[in-house]
Amino acid sequence: MEQLTAGRTADVRIAGLTKTYAGAVTAMADVDLTIASGEFVAVVGASGCGKSTLLRILAGFERPSAGVVEVGGTPVTGPGPDRGVVFQDYGLFPWLSVRENVAYGPARKKLPKAEVAAVTDRFIAAVGLTRFAGKYPSQLSGGMQQRVAIARVLANDPSLLLMDEPFGALDALTRSDLQAELKRIHVDTRTTVVFVTHSIEEAVFLADRVVVMTGGASHGVPGHISRIVPVELADRDVTSPAFNAVKREIAELVHAVPEPV
Repeated sequence: MEQLTAGRTADVRIAGLTKTYAGAVTAMADVDLTIASGEFVAVVGASGCGKSTLLRILAGFERPSAGVVEVGGTPVTGPGPDRGVVFQDYGLFPWLSVRENVAYGPARKKLPKAEVAAVTDRFIAAVGLTRFAGKYPSQLSGGMQQRVAIARVLANDPSLLLMDEPFGALDALTRSDLQAELKRIHVDTRTTVVFVTHSIEEAVFLADRVVVMTGGASHGVPGHISRIVPVELADRDVTSPAFNAVKREIAELVHAVPEPV
């Protein structure tokens, strides 16, 4: 498999982030988070705590009600090619082949054809789909489609990769394979990653740090960061006592009842 090389990467600064929706429902309040360039950060928490809202604001799909959100020192005011987003539902163009889906972004940048072809081949190989480059999404399994979605985003050379439950709809074996693949790609590219998941095990396996969010409208407390847990493990063997100690620590934080304000 082709060895990747580092592309663009950027740090993230979030300060005093608050999001209030119509009817004065505050989804999150006073969120502060700094992410170093090249870091992999996972965000976990119960449903409604603001995980996906945080990701959508970073992507520029939603505007904050208050606070500062910067990527690479530039304020986020809307979607941009510096931020790639991978969702659970793949979002592939069904009328385009694997190769055409991955080549779409580089071609839109009007890069030379030879460069588009090289970038496309590079990332199709990186996700192990070279033999399927001529296939269409309907001819692929869910795991293969998600591999294409990841390759398509990486081919755009984003400085920040945002992932919202990307493996949530996959079977356990495929999910495990893609977790390992994503970890390898991150080691090779050092792209900054923010990864939202409900799976604590997935977060501990993948991330340098795990951001635990709590609260939300159902608790009567705005969503907020309760703790940031560094994952300082020599290896990520999910059966090891050290791995499971970190997993238990995060689980206790996730399931703790948030205190009323």
